[in-house]
Amino acid sequence: MNFQVTVLKILVAYPDGFAVMEDLKRDMAILATSGRDWADRTRRLAARVPDLDIWSQGLVERTSGGWKITSKGRAALEFMEAHPAAPEPSQTSVVEETTAAMEVAKFLLCRSPPIVPSVAASAGSVAVGPVNERGRMPLEGRSSQRKSRQRSWTA
Repeated sequence: MNFQVTVLKILVAYPDGFAVMEDLKRDMAILATSGRDWADRTRRLAARVPDLDIWSQGLVERTSGGWKITSKGRAALEFMEAHPAAPEPSQTSVVEETTAAMEVAKFLLCRSPPIVPSVAASAGSVAVGPVNERGRMPLEGRSSQRKSRQRSWTA
């Protein structure tokens, strides 16, 4: 957990941005034990302002038994919480996406034809195997079936 970001977040939640030390300690204890989400969030926010020092930069003032966030402190917190603009897609990411799309297209186009039942009209039976665009089995499949039938007839 980043202590300085947590102090800013606590103070901004109070009316006029002022909290007495007892309230600060209580809120700090609650957030410190609230789990990993809060710690990760404050670290991410602090990473946006790596040289953050709430005291020397005048973001927080010590006044009569408590701390108060200044207008500079509010501005710094708003800056940390602002969502960065979406980055422009880089040329390499466009190339990577295009390459991935081409690989998917190759896979889909180069697959073997689907195996569906095709009806042999002359025999009145159903043959299972790959079919061409007319819904018929390719010649090599039918010729091998004919040869096997011829062998069984001659035997």
